[in-house]
Amino acid sequence: MKTYDWMVVGGGITGAALAYELVKKGLSVILLEQQRKPQNATSYSYGGLAYWSGTTPITRQLCQEAIARHYILSQELDAETEFRQLDLLLTISTDSDPDVAAASYAHLATPPRLLSIQEACELEPLLNQKAIAGALTVKHGHIHAEKTTQGYIQAFLRAGGEMEITQVLELQTRSQKNLLAESEVRFTGVKTTTATFHSANIVICAGGLSRQLLKSAGIPIKLYFSHAEIIKTPPVELRLHTLVMPANQQRFQLEAESTQVDELWNQPGNQPVPPILDGGAVQFLDGSVVLGQITRTLTDPDGKVNSEESEKWLRQSVGKILPALGKLPGTWHHCLVAFSSDRLPLIGAIPGFAGVHVFSGFSNPLVIIPPLARRFANFVTGQEDEIIAQMSPGRYIMSG
Repeated sequence: MKTYDWMVVGGGITGAALAYELVKKGLSVILLEQQRKPQNATSYSYGGLAYWSGTTPITRQLCQEAIARHYILSQELDAETEFRQLDLLLTISTDSDPDVAAASYAHLATPPRLLSIQEACELEPLLNQKAIAGALTVKHGHIHAEKTTQGYIQAFLRAGGEMEITQVLELQTRSQKNLLAESEVRFTGVKTTTATFHSANIVICAGGLSRQLLKSAGIPIKLYFSHAEIIKTPPVELRLHTLVMPANQQRFQLEAESTQVDELWNQPGNQPVPPILDGGAVQFLDGSVVLGQITRTLTDPDGKVNSEESEKWLRQSVGKILPALGKLPGTWHHCLVAFSSDRLPLIGAIPGFAGVHVFSGFSNPLVIIPPLARRFANFVTGQEDEIIAQMSPGRYIMSG
């Protein structure tokens, strides 16, 4: 049976971009995705590219590389990504001080500009002026994440990559002797619902399912997932001029707090912190709108939520800021979103487990996945890369 150089598990934008970059290096690559039409974080993404939001030399460099990639990605992939520039509007609640809100963004590569209530409503006429104390604005990139992912996949297939729609059931191993004549376990492939596939290297890009998949193979990893909920509408005539999000976004604090006790994530049924809602909306070029987003830290990836209550909470919250959007016809959706405890992704070989790698946990995914996928492919074919090295899962082992 054929043995591939690389097997990429997960066909969202993370796995699609990485598979494409690996096959471009002349490697034999197979991409495994369990759903023909994935219901993942890529499918329900806002599509925002916060390339202005770098806070460290590394994240600023990646954001610069990312926006340069996105400008040429449609041409390179021969696919329409719908890349464009939007005005991002970060709304400031009536119980917040606008100057304090603006100061909280001062450390970013391009700090957003503070607007008065009137200026914010001129930029976005659908805003409820009584619901805000002002807003911040900055130019923000935007793509259609699903179309971009399909562009990556089609370019990957044209370059000689292979793809199978099948569910991974387990990672397979064999024992071998290393150079010190000690026995070690090497991961050599995966068993799926349709076949067994063999590969010299396996990289897990399964988003919110990554932790569970690795745990089932006996691999502990500090990678987590949240349950995200949004409402997606069909194309509507109403026009939203900006991408609207709250200035005080609670998601990053929720992620940090929920990972303080890693053991909670080893059993289903836990909810480390209460759910939050960051009310916002974006309209795509076809006129469809995404309203979001509720975030829950349920430790069971199959955890159930009350969709009726969630939809009501979403509509009420978004409707306060954007009254015309709250009652739009639309469908509630739910997906898993992977994240780490320090807002940097986990990239690279997993220490102590030969042949298995991870490429997941992105907090600003649509921006930094394209440059990091390229860097990872260069790294595994012999090019040194300090950024990839610093994102190794081994950083948690080294830090204790």
